[in-house]
Amino acid sequence: MSYRPVILFHVTLPDMNTYFQLDKHIIHLNHAAVGSWPIATRDAVIEFAQENARIGSQHYGQWLQTEQQLKRKLAQLINARFSDEIAILKSTSEGLSLIARGLDFAAGDNVIIPEQEFPSNKLVWQALESQGVEIRMISLLDENQRVLDDPEQALIDVIDERTRLLSCSSVQFAYGLRLDLKRIGQACKQNTYQQGNTLFCVDAIQSLGAMSFDAQACEADFVVADGHKWMCGPEGTALFYCRQSVQPQLQLQQFGWHMLKQASQFSHTANKQELDALIIDNAQRFECGSPNMMGITALNASLGVLLDIGIDNIQSAVLGNSQYLIQQLQLIPDVQLLTPIDAAKHAGIISFKKRCTDNASVDNTRLYQHLQDNNVICAFREGGIRFSPHFYISTTLMDKALDMVRDFV
Repeated sequence: MSYRPVILFHVTLPDMNTYFQLDKHIIHLNHAAVGSWPIATRDAVIEFAQENARIGSQHYGQWLQTEQQLKRKLAQLINARFSDEIAILKSTSEGLSLIARGLDFAAGDNVIIPEQEFPSNKLVWQALESQGVEIRMISLLDENQRVLDDPEQALIDVIDERTRLLSCSSVQFAYGLRLDLKRIGQACKQNTYQQGNTLFCVDAIQSLGAMSFDAQACEADFVVADGHKWMCGPEGTALFYCRQSVQPQLQLQQFGWHMLKQASQFSHTANKQELDALIIDNAQRFECGSPNMMGITALNASLGVLLDIGIDNIQSAVLGNSQYLIQQLQLIPDVQLLTPIDAAKHAGIISFKKRCTDNASVDNTRLYQHLQDNNVICAFREGGIRFSPHFYISTTLMDKALDMVRDFV
């Protein structure tokens, strides 16, 4: 079988055991679903729990400092201009819902999304159809279900004067396509919608923690991402970035003490006009209630590890793993890659399937179950097997998983 050679990225990182302590029988290729925690994160949560059990909330002031520290780390991770542009929410879906329900859409407006988006970035916009908003779902696949040569242009081509917002994932969850966000963002900013521009929203859950991200370079107005995948944190703690100049455009849909300028004063009562003056004028306005302090503690520790290693170093290792998988999978007869092999078009997700036969769907389901039964933690998405190893996964471990694929096929 012929294949295109790929250039492998090489980066020297400390031994995996410096950061992670996975069971030696586990091959964890599933950071695109739920990632594993670093040792430092485990220890931080244990310490937090022990402190709470011993002295309760005596050091609550320090917890609030950890919350601000996490916001600074998240701002650094995406190159936000200010940590005041960062809110900490409970999920990607919550952040997307804040945008969809907060913007003042008019009948006749349209929203553009790829057809292959994860449900969280589809349903929230489709719910606007009852308001007369047109949802333009654009397929990034051709008639043979292969990624288009120019998926970005397919999205850009349908932007018009009524396009209020374009929302897409930085990396598509099933096939692992990495989009050129800078190109899409520039097209949004060059388009005129009423007195402004088309807004650009990025679901970055499949890249943050694995790939470098620059909210300024891609001109994103919103960036949303839960921390439990490539950021190696817990479920229930998510980044919500809203560009400072755009924050006033989001009408608030939920209210609570934590969003006030003087959140520690609990005697506030106000009518609507007075309430507006009490609400803080930064991204904390989107945090209505008590923060998830344990989740914040965990994600803060995880990001500390990633930033200490360096996102550029991690990206090199992640791309190295992906390109190694691509190279090896191309050598296996009857295996079809679903992920683009061009290094500029993929990140940490590599998807593949057994080639089409009369029993292809059954065979791929059985292959996935075979891998799971043998402690290869992966995912089954859109009819294919999805491997998503982070930087710390060794070639030796990937080879063991690849051997199981060869034996099965």
